[in-house]
Amino acid sequence: MGKRALARAGVVGPGPRRDYTEQRRAVRRFAAAEYAAARLLLPARLVPHVVAAVAFMHDTDDRVDRGSPGERAAAFVEWDGLVRKAFADGDSALPVLRCLVRTAERHPDVRGHVEDFLRGCAREVAWRTIADEAELERYVREYALPALMLTACLLAPAEASAREAFTEACHRLIRAMQRVDFLEDLPEDVRAGRPGIPADAVARHGADLSRPGPALARLVEEQADLAAADLRAAAPLAGLVEPAYRPFVRALTGVQRLRLDAVRRAGASLAVRKSGPSAPAAAALLLRETAARARFAALSGPAGRSE
Repeated sequence: MGKRALARAGVVGPGPRRDYTEQRRAVRRFAAAEYAAARLLLPARLVPHVVAAVAFMHDTDDRVDRGSPGERAAAFVEWDGLVRKAFADGDSALPVLRCLVRTAERHPDVRGHVEDFLRGCAREVAWRTIADEAELERYVREYALPALMLTACLLAPAEASAREAFTEACHRLIRAMQRVDFLEDLPEDVRAGRPGIPADAVARHGADLSRPGPALARLVEEQADLAAADLRAAAPLAGLVEPAYRPFVRALTGVQRLRLDAVRRAGASLAVRKSGPSAPAAAALLLRETAARARFAALSGPAGRSE
């Protein structure tokens, strides 16, 4: 993300450029694969703003996900105040918030999604266990979906009915992603006393989340099947965005399928180890979509290449 991308994103002046460059470096450190996908597959004019939103989400999570429940709640109250002050003042002492405010000025929809996300963070901080599918759905609607929409809103179609379909497809995608997250992170979540798999499903299978066994294998397969159904329902997402964004969206959904495949392969061993997508398969997916973006740019002529 060099000067050209910053200029196309409307980021001008040495101070703002330093701020966005700092966020780019941070995102590249903690989310290298996601940064590479955005850098390779999205128009340059969007990349700095996607980076700003992702950096804000990560900073928020980092601040409110440590310590005792009381410490987490206090950290959230402090952070919520800093975010609101940044928007009220149009500035902040923190580069991550300066970038967020500037991105929201350029893309006004971001501001409303920040509000939704902060409300969701309050719920996430208070959350201990997920009792059943209804509570999982509330968690997704109130926290996970607002988190996704911070970046997804930058790709949303302009027409109202298309936006509604886009948001619903995002909902199905993030519900699948969240379910896979809970499976991938099972050992860590169990140690923290906050497993995300619905408690009624755990009880129904008689599974011990802390050790491999046939009951846990059946539970993992059930949860994987539910995630797969949501991924299928999210399939129209790429067709709802501008053609320039479709390689990125296809790569995003494709990586979720790879993650799901890895969870299925891991099965009951998820009790003692994390899983993740096949690196060669993810690289091949990224290469295919990079080639698709290049073909689109060639067909679009100078306008497509200038993005």
